[in-house]
Amino acid sequence: MIYETFCEAVQNIWSNKFRTFLTMLGIIIGVTAVIVIVGLGNGMTQSIASSFADLGTNIISVQVMGYGSRSVEVEDVYSLVDAHPDLFEAVSPTASINGTVKVGTTSYSNTSVKGVSESYLGMSGYTVRVGRGINYVDLTDNKKICVVGDYISRVAYGGNAVGQTIKIGSEKYTIVGVLEAKVTDTSDQEGGSDDIVLLPYTTALRVSKTSTASSYAVTVTSEDNISEAKTVLENGLQELLNSDEGYMVTSMSEMLDMMTSMVNMVVTILTAIAAISLLVGGIGIMNIMMVSVTERTREIGIRKALGAKERAILGLFVTEAATTSALGGVLGIGLGYLLSALANRILPLVMSDMEMTVSPSLGSVAVAFGISVGIGVLFGYLPAKRAARLNPIEALRYD
Repeated sequence: MIYETFCEAVQNIWSNKFRTFLTMLGIIIGVTAVIVIVGLGNGMTQSIASSFADLGTNIISVQVMGYGSRSVEVEDVYSLVDAHPDLFEAVSPTASINGTVKVGTTSYSNTSVKGVSESYLGMSGYTVRVGRGINYVDLTDNKKICVVGDYISRVAYGGNAVGQTIKIGSEKYTIVGVLEAKVTDTSDQEGGSDDIVLLPYTTALRVSKTSTASSYAVTVTSEDNISEAKTVLENGLQELLNSDEGYMVTSMSEMLDMMTSMVNMVVTILTAIAAISLLVGGIGIMNIMMVSVTERTREIGIRKALGAKERAILGLFVTEAATTSALGGVLGIGLGYLLSALANRILPLVMSDMEMTVSPSLGSVAVAFGISVGIGVLFGYLPAKRAARLNPIEALRYD
């Protein structure tokens, strides 16, 4: 009985193909939008997580602006970290240098230049491929040396950067090491995290004519200790500055959680807006089923005169509505995956500085399909109930 009802519903749908397609259009658009939006949200979340993974989720960032005439010396931060070996692994002052990187006559305006300590490479997940890293002696002697990323080595020096000189602003530095590549795409269009120059922070402070660093990167022994470690740093800085102002302590894991929450909130809002198309599609199904009931009034009268029960008539029209919406859901899923694949080809061309893909999840597909079928049943029930309650005599007289 169920199989026959389904076959008859399919036959009725097929006999009005164009009208059925227009009815399904709202469902198709809604399901497609939900799949693409959720896939885009998943891709953004993965991209953000990947970016923070490169930075290290066990890193705490410390910004010290000072308060009034009070400031925090580099030695104070080192002492604070060394006093809690159970919480902290390493610390590195970071100092940025304003100045264009120049090799010969070619300038690299997008290259990141940082002054760091000898611990920074290990903290940030960098490894030296050729030459050496920054040593403690380089810091104490304010040496004008640097370590460059793989991108600079390949593009500017043809892979032979060690021993060469590089100009940053008005100063020249000797390259003593080249870092292992982090970016898998080795094209010369974008260096990403490999487009970097690292030099001793003491040298950076001297060149910038700054007495002390304002930024620090601190690694904790375990991500489970981040909250406690952050509290220790805040209390120590508050004591040094004698104020709860003039500093800011943030952890990468907290920033990751905040960014992920923001992305999820935006995706939820957009998904809710896209779901309105499903509602509109459900109203379209109800409308077309009402028309179908009116067109088939005599047929319904004949069925009831031959002994068809209300539940059989109800089941026929509900099945037809559910089949229509389910077919729209399937087409929407197919179109959603097609647009996602198309977006994955276009996004790398449009957003060359950010690695992101549209990744639809099976959960979102199942939910979108389930909602589409549910809407068909829900909005098809009222017309079906009306058809089931028709008086057979009045139905047979209907012209």
